[in-house]
Order: sequence, then structure tokens, then C-alpha cells
Amino acid sequence: MFTRLNKLYHEFPPRFWIIVLTFFIDSVGGTLLFPFFSLYITDKFNVGMTQAGMVLAMFSIFGIIGNMIGGALTDKFGRRKLILFGLVFSALSTLTLGLVNSLAVLFPLAAFIGLLSDVSGPAHQAMMADILTEKQRQEGFGLLRVVRNLAWIIGPTIGGFLANRSFMLLFVIDAIVSCIVAAIFYWYMPETKPEAHADTKHESVWNTVLGYRIVLKDFAFMAFVVAAILMGAVYQQMYNSLSVFLRDNHGIDPQGYGFLMTTSAITVILFQFSVTRIIKYRPPFVIMALGTLFYMLGFSMFGFVSVYWMFMSAIVVITIGEMLIMPTSQTIAANFAPEEMRGRYMAIFGLTWLLPSTFAPMLAGLVLDNFNPNLLWYIGGILCAVAAFAYWMLYLRLGMEKRFIVAPPPKEEPAPAS
Repeated sequence: MFTRLNKLYHEFPPRFWIIVLTFFIDSVGGTLLFPFFSLYITDKFNVGMTQAGMVLAMFSIFGIIGNMIGGALTDKFGRRKLILFGLVFSALSTLTLGLVNSLAVLFPLAAFIGLLSDVSGPAHQAMMADILTEKQRQEGFGLLRVVRNLAWIIGPTIGGFLANRSFMLLFVIDAIVSCIVAAIFYWYMPETKPEAHADTKHESVWNTVLGYRIVLKDFAFMAFVVAAILMGAVYQQMYNSLSVFLRDNHGIDPQGYGFLMTTSAITVILFQFSVTRIIKYRPPFVIMALGTLFYMLGFSMFGFVSVYWMFMSAIVVITIGEMLIMPTSQTIAANFAPEEMRGRYMAIFGLTWLLPSTFAPMLAGLVLDNFNPNLLWYIGGILCAVAAFAYWMLYLRLGMEKRFIVAPPPKEEPAPAS
């Protein structure tokens, strides 16, 4: 095992492992707090989930604006400065959220924090694309998913223990973690932005922002983004609506739901890297279509089954799709982007998560509250089928282009017999 780990370590540049380390530390800090934030709002301000959902929506809506601003600034000023700003701002904003005592103040604060906290998002994605070659990207993004899921097992476990004693501890520790990550990043991570092209080196900030017009005119990329938004709106229900659906319609308590999520995380930790290596040389749009069909099957199952082990089976099916989709989608987005526009392309790609988070929970709530709850999962299955068809059409149009194909290494010739 040591030999395999040593070989894996040397397959990637040292700067990638700095990103992995800081990403893991930051993710543990984030997962200490995030799962309990709605509970904190409802407990401290004595309000219901409607008001808590409105606060979370403020983060998401203004996060979209911050994400778009961040994409342009990343291409203009580089990745490192934006990431350091995001980490320091995260520490300050987290402490501020813990000290607020008025719900009326929390709403504008959520808008302000949402605007600035997502400014550094595209810089993270662009830095990964800078560091890793096309052949390394899928495995690199797969490794980050393993690290992320490991953090989701560690963070909420510690967070639940601390939350029973003081919610403020969660905010303080998350802020300290952000400062530690910022220090590691400052000392050990250089700028990775490629040298500016001659025609963009002296480009004004406004013209850099206007460069989004080029991204929006990239029809194939925008079709990819729209399909991912449809798919993301369905996928987010696993974290937004599924716990309520299972509790209200099948009598499964939060602990049972938590075990389902743990099952998903452990599956990713055990199999993500192996799956990524298997699909590395396969056409990425075909992998996206296949993964989305797994989503279609898994989410549709929630509307048909009623036994706990079948819900667990549905989660495993969805997780298989997740292991196919997540690293592949990030790789496709990076390969679409010209190096001088990576920040803006990654900002638009970021909408595939940010945009569904603004409307999907509300629409899901309308379905659950006013119609047959199983209808939510039937609609989800249909949306996934549409997304899978879109990915297949993109494969027929672009699938064989060199930028989307990773050529397998040449087979070693057997040594001649002596």
C-alpha cells in the first residue's frame, strides 16, 4: 500500500497536494457548521424553516452575483489573491454570523456575505485547471471528491458534539480553520495564472467582464451548463427535500436519513478513485449521459419504494452516478475553457450548483406540500432523462474532439527474447 500511495503522490505536482491538504482542512471546518446552520437560525431566532430557507436563499442569490464578479477578477488579477481574500473574508464573516442577535440584521448580512464569499469560487476551479494537465484533471477532481466526502464524515460528527454545548463554538472553530488554510496558502502556494496573452494583458476590468459575452456565445458549453443545471436541481433534493420526504411519508427519522448520507460518503471514499481511473479514457459526454441515467433511476426509485433497504439501494445507485458525473463534469468545463478565460468559464459552470440552490428547494416544497409527494421524484426522473439526452447529443457533436478525449498511454512492447 505504501508503494501505491507513493506512486500516486508522484503522479501529481506538489502544488496539487497543497490544494488537497487545504481543501480537506477547509472542508472539515465548513462541515462543522453548514449542516447545523438552519438549526442554529431556528433555535436562536425562534423562527420556522420558512424564514431559515429565506436566509439561505439570500446567500445563494447574491452568491451568483459574487461568483460572476469573481470569474472576471480571476482572469484579470490571478487566482491566489482571490483565494486568500475569500479565506480571510470567510473567517471574519463566520464570526459575524455567530455574533448577530437580530433576524432583521441577518438578512442584509446574508446578502453581503453571499456576494463576497463566492468571489473566490472560480479562482479555485481555475487554479486546478492551471496545475493539472488534461490527462490528470479527471483523477485530480476525483481525489478532491474523496477528500470532500471524508470531511463530511469527520466534520458533522465533531460539529454535532460541539453544537450540543455551544453553537458559537462552531463559528469560532470554522473561522480559525479558515485562517489556518489562508496561512498555508500564503506561504506555500504561488500564483498559477498563465502569462497574459498579448491582446488581453492590458485589458480593462470592464472589458474583462464583457468577456462573458464570449462564454455565453459558446453554444455547446452553454448547452452543457443548462443540462447540468437540470441535473443539479434534481441532485440537490437529496440534501434539501429527501429528509423531510422520508420523515413525513415513510416515518424514517433524521438518524435513518443520516445513515443514508453516510452510506453515500463511504461509497465515494472507497470507490471514487478506482471508478475515475476506469472511466479516464472513455468519452466524457457518454460518461455524463450514463451517470445521469443512474440519477434518473435512483431518484425515481424514491417515488416507488417504501422499504428502508430499497431507499439505501436508491442512494447507492445515485452515488454511482455521482462518482461518474462529478469529476467528469469539472474536467469537461476546464477543457472547454481557453486558458485566458478560465475564471469566467468556471464562473458560468459554477451556476450549475448556485442557480438550482435558489429555486429547487422552493419548487420542491410546493410539490411536497400541495401534490402527491411521489410526484417530486417522478419529475426528477424526467429532468434527468432530458439532461442525459442533452449530453448524448453533445457527444454526437463534440465527443471526438481532441480536447475532450484523453488518449491512453501506449502499450509497452514486450522485451525481445534473448
